[in-house]
Amino acid sequence: MFRVELNCSGLPSDLGSQAAEDITNSFKERTWHQNVRCTWDGALLRLVAENDFDSNGLALLDEFSDEICNCIAEGFGPIRVVSVTEI
Repeated sequence: MFRVELNCSGLPSDLGSQAAEDITNSFKERTWHQNVRCTWDGALLRLVAENDFDSNGLALLDEFSDEICNCIAEGFGPIRVVSVTEI
């Protein structure tokens, strides 16, 4: 299993909190990811999830990007892989 942490900057500050909630709820339908948490700290949108296939975090990054696009029409900054930890 892998624990992947991603973050995204450049979101409109007034939309981050709702985006985090919407993304967390959307990932509930993606049963191939477990223990998914999306949070907003006022500057960064952070996603943490566990799965058994994403050793470099890029699959989760792609899905995270799709979800951000669904939530934020105004655009957003870069998404980056912060860490991938084998658990």
